[in-house]
Amino acid sequence: MSEKDELRIEPEKLVQAWQETLPEVMNRPDRSVVAMDEADPRSLRITIYSAGHQMYAFDFKVTYVDSREVKVELIDVEKNDRTIDERNDIIQQLIEDYTRHLHECAQALHRLTHV
Repeated sequence: MSEKDELRIEPEKLVQAWQETLPEVMNRPDRSVVAMDEADPRSLRITIYSAGHQMYAFDFKVTYVDSREVKVELIDVEKNDRTIDERNDIIQQLIEDYTRHLHECAQALHRLTHV
């Protein structure tokens, strides 16, 4: 039986790789901040600030299931530093777009994460 397929990259290198790659896969002038999840060494905390007048901030937790697959969870959506209901259509569309971008970024980083 082969050994378990686990993520084998230093956390600091993973954060740096995400910080460099995520803006390349996002197609808008949105900004993002990437940090390690202090409670889970397999996870990143990513905040995406949407461009424009809405002033939305989307907090995601991205967890490496193995060296290739990530699970993306929406933690919170804020507008002007206040949590908002994420169920409206515009917010849902943005969540879908950002989730897709996060998966694209993970895929682009396979060269680093899948050894």
